[in-house]
Amino acid sequence: MAKPFHFKLDKVLDYREQLEDQAKGVLARARAARDAKAEAVEALEEQLRAHLQTEAASRKSANDMWLWRQYKEALEQDLSIGRVELSGLELKLQRCRLEAVERSKEKKLLEKLKQTQAKKHHDQENAREEKENDEMATIRYERQDH
Repeated sequence: MAKPFHFKLDKVLDYREQLEDQAKGVLARARAARDAKAEAVEALEEQLRAHLQTEAASRKSANDMWLWRQYKEALEQDLSIGRVELSGLELKLQRCRLEAVERSKEKKLLEKLKQTQAKKHHDQENAREEKENDEMATIRYERQDH
């Protein structure tokens, strides 16, 4: 009867799978944060475009022009800050992506080792069984000769 294969590094493989899952979760959250910030920046850009189209209406009085300009500057500042934050989130997303890829490689390396060892074990067990069968056949053959 063949002995079942036991991979000695199963706990390490499980740990690496957990690390990979965690990295994928962090990547998903980073992607969601980046997407949300991109939508916010896009909304600010749309608000600024819409506000710029109302410039003619703001020329009614000096106060209206001042308010229009203040709001435009605030939108531009918010948009600038949003773009900087979006750039930071893009960098974070890239780092998370690289981390997830690295974790995946580490796990796949161990999985490959497990497959290789399992095949080697299977081949050794087959060779051992074949040797036992050959020995039994030889013993039976010798008994028949005598």
